[in-house]
Amino acid sequence: MQSPFTISFFSTQPYDQHFFKAANTAFQFQLVFHETQLNAQTASLAENSQAVCVFVNDKVDAATVSILSSLGIKIVALRCAGFNNVDIEACKQNGIAVCRVPAYSPEAVAEHAVAMLLTLNRKTHKAYNRVREQNFSLQGLLGFDVFGKTVGVIGTGNIGKAFCKIMVGFGCKVLAFDVIANKDLEAIGVTYLPLIEILQQADIVSLHCPLNEQTKHLINSSTLQFMKNGVMIINTSRGGLIHTKDAIQALKSGKIGYLGIDVYEQEEKLFFKDLSSDIIQDDTIQRLTSFPNVLVTAHQAFFTQEALTQIANITLNNILQISTHNLLSNMAAKVV
Repeated sequence: MQSPFTISFFSTQPYDQHFFKAANTAFQFQLVFHETQLNAQTASLAENSQAVCVFVNDKVDAATVSILSSLGIKIVALRCAGFNNVDIEACKQNGIAVCRVPAYSPEAVAEHAVAMLLTLNRKTHKAYNRVREQNFSLQGLLGFDVFGKTVGVIGTGNIGKAFCKIMVGFGCKVLAFDVIANKDLEAIGVTYLPLIEILQQADIVSLHCPLNEQTKHLINSSTLQFMKNGVMIINTSRGGLIHTKDAIQALKSGKIGYLGIDVYEQEEKLFFKDLSSDIIQDDTIQRLTSFPNVLVTAHQAFFTQEALTQIANITLNNILQISTHNLLSNMAAKVV
């Protein structure tokens, strides 16, 4: 390993710096933090580094990869599980290793999905604001029992599995869809069915699958037709799983009764920024937030102390293993 081995971080916030600096005491890398997103225009900031560390909205496309390669970058380390924003083939052609964090406190994301579900249902966010204004009326706060409802879980990886277990604990009938059925989940009562059958039966649908060519716009005008009127949809995975404009039409018609999203198709222009004094030009997100039955959080499902600690440690350990041995003990972390 070169000394000092330098890692350039992109799209960083103060909490990223805090947790990575704390974890780095055991690794002694040289860490350089940039607030800006990584793309072809900003890639030159990684000069004199051997690795870049990126997040969900950084654009590691072919043009960016070409620049990174010319700068001598050998590792692209994602501090997240998904890698849909990375041109894997371009990295492979340029001899750049790509690693990720396949599992970091999956309970953090699963619990946030449940929090969104309960908030939308019992309207605790509205109740909080009412009481602060000395309004103790219950009118408009009516919810439903989650117990006994049918919950459809799309994707049962680490996060989906954790979510299934919670909903089984709530006394729900849990239906799941994935390429391979999880035997442990089946043993606790989860039933695997084809996607369309789940959409037809579910009162609540929660998305926990990766974004790829097969899953992009999984929720669209066609698949929405199979769902119950008034269905609740929760998405803590990737914004591109939902065709946003189709979802807006379904909200207007009442097909979607509740929508909770921690992710959004065009979030790279909005999320992780304080835009409270700006005029937001994105009319779609403005329309979404105008619905009383829509809850939007700004990609915070991962945001727990435990998850951030694990992300930092796993990311730096991935870089250490690749830079010293060109291999990963946890092969699930290796993308290229």
